[in-house]
Amino acid sequence: MPNLYRPIPFSAASYNLIIDILSKVRQFDVAWQLIIEMDQNNVTPISSAFLILVRRLIAAGLTRQAIRAFDDMKCFIEKNDDANFCFLLDTLCKYGYVKVAVDIFNKNKHEIRPDVKMYTSLIYGWCKINRIDMAERFLGEMIERGVEPNVVTYNVLLNGVCRRASLHPEERFERTIRNAEKVFDEMRRRGIEPDVTSFSTVLHVYSRAHKPQLSLDKLNLMKDKGICPSMATYTSVVKCLCSCGRLEDAEDLLYEMVRNGVSPSAETYNCFFKEYRGRKDPDCALKLYRKMKEDGLCVPSMHTYNILIGLFMTLSQMDMVKAIWDDMKVSGLGPDLDSYTMLIHGLCEKQKWKEACQFFVEMIEKGLLPQKVTFETLYKGLIQSDMLRTWRRLKKKLDEESITFGSEFQNYHFKPYRR
Repeated sequence: MPNLYRPIPFSAASYNLIIDILSKVRQFDVAWQLIIEMDQNNVTPISSAFLILVRRLIAAGLTRQAIRAFDDMKCFIEKNDDANFCFLLDTLCKYGYVKVAVDIFNKNKHEIRPDVKMYTSLIYGWCKINRIDMAERFLGEMIERGVEPNVVTYNVLLNGVCRRASLHPEERFERTIRNAEKVFDEMRRRGIEPDVTSFSTVLHVYSRAHKPQLSLDKLNLMKDKGICPSMATYTSVVKCLCSCGRLEDAEDLLYEMVRNGVSPSAETYNCFFKEYRGRKDPDCALKLYRKMKEDGLCVPSMHTYNILIGLFMTLSQMDMVKAIWDDMKVSGLGPDLDSYTMLIHGLCEKQKWKEACQFFVEMIEKGLLPQKVTFETLYKGLIQSDMLRTWRRLKKKLDEESITFGSEFQNYHFKPYRR
């Protein structure tokens, strides 16, 4: 009788998924066996499986094995093209192994055709480890070899110059801006116009340095050149204006965003909420929160809810704390560890022990292990309030749930507290 139940062969996508999962848990030998099986079953393309293995080996810090696997790919495919080599360089650089990437590049650059993507990856790699001098050197080499940089190449360099730069004291800020402007000048000399990413990178520097007027001037220059600011661009300027107390200008910018069809994100609104929290201004915070919900341009993030809960908790407006808490639960985002910690500590400060214990139990039932300071704060408060029996009930509940937390909970040693 013929066998009617023949196994269905895996597709390349199925093999790739399994190889990725195995490599993620460092089962590289098994992943290799599957690649060999793919070859035996004539499943193509096999190169994608090799690249997944290479990426996971690099992520695990096994760069030599990754390079060996890449070289072995030649035995399984007819031609290891430049795109695959570019992938190897890019992955090495993204994980911080730019020196390894440069070594491979130098060994192979006479066999391959170096292109803008390869050089951009190497420039990114040097910027990632804060070696701007080497990034600039490779940009020079790139141009000497007749490989024309593009706007992405310059944006990568600009990001390296700006993102990790220390901006204090003032001289360092000015030096960073001068270096950024040099990149802008070189771009224009080569006929490459800075784009929204270029301007956003520099605006982020102004924001970090708390330079509101310079931020607005740069934003206006950007718009004068016909470049439409992105959500990230606007948010960077809004953050700067809010942190410097220029809320009216920040609000004008928020309305401008909406008029121009750029939807603000929760992060944009959070800039305002943080400033309102600092000013202890619940009315403006609540007004903006309600407008945010009514407009429906974006949904509050977990951070939004936590900022508002912290504000209303500080001001002892428990009805508003409850309202925000209920909104957060309905949204499905939370509460998270930070929400519970903030609420329990606030309730302890107000000596609302019953409510604090209720949220403490709810927290552990959801599998969230409270921070040690939360344990100790509640413990001391209950002992001082002659509520030792309540603590014992909580401790019993903790012991019942301890299997959820495992060894992490075992490290919490409580010292006996005396009044």
